[in-house]
Amino acid sequence: MAETEFLTDAGFEQYRTLIYNESGIHFTSTNRSILESRLKERLRDKGYDTVLKYYEKISKDQGELKSFLDSITTNLTRFFRNQAHFDAMQHFVVPELQKIKHGSGNTTIRIWSAGCSTGEEPYTIAMLMSEILPPPWKFEIIASDISLKCLMIAKEGFYADNRITGIPDAFLKKYLSKVDGGYKVRPDLMSKIRFDYHNLKNDAGHKNLDIVFCRNVIIYFDEAAQTAVINRFWDAMASKSFLFIGHSESLFGMDTKFEFVKTQWSTLYRKFV
Repeated sequence: MAETEFLTDAGFEQYRTLIYNESGIHFTSTNRSILESRLKERLRDKGYDTVLKYYEKISKDQGELKSFLDSITTNLTRFFRNQAHFDAMQHFVVPELQKIKHGSGNTTIRIWSAGCSTGEEPYTIAMLMSEILPPPWKFEIIASDISLKCLMIAKEGFYADNRITGIPDAFLKKYLSKVDGGYKVRPDLMSKIRFDYHNLKNDAGHKNLDIVFCRNVIIYFDEAAQTAVINRFWDAMASKSFLFIGHSESLFGMDTKFEFVKTQWSTLYRKFV
């Protein structure tokens, strides 16, 4: 098969429709080359000689479909990515939640890291919350992703030496252990996080969340899918709660009830009803 014939226009339409229907990820003509590249790798790895045969496979096999969706996602992350968000959480969000919950008997802050990739974000949140929450305050973190491969890395909690950039030295010594070739997250910190597979196109069933992080994820969705995801967050969150999205993402113009909040550290959104 000639290189130019690898994926016809009709084939591209088939694949991008399936991907959108299953995940909300929106491929356009401008990022078609990314899909073609990932498809070539997948066909080679799985031994398929045509995109049509592989399409027939993922249309019938949910396990292979999940693996395919895993292969087309981009998982760029690092510890303490966009430090301003964590500054806002420490100096504004958590104090606000403590005021809101004061006297209620509820001393647990519930957090969802949606699109957690290989785990750097939820582990960053866990380190920070461990530092700033005095007894009797506690926290719980749910971390989810559509990539099973990334979740396995996150659950393992091992990061090579070149992956721990950004972690303050004091946090590194306290929350990770040096092992051959890198660092391992300590069990007491790992116990604060529940990692789980989740496709943001579906309802996760979470309720009464105080903080949701979903950064640099909805940028891959079209407007309809973005609105649906954001509104599902609204339904999953407590009556007074906070949402962080990526610095290049915005809810401006979107049909949502979230309020825009500008702090001296960063911008974010809140649900106050």
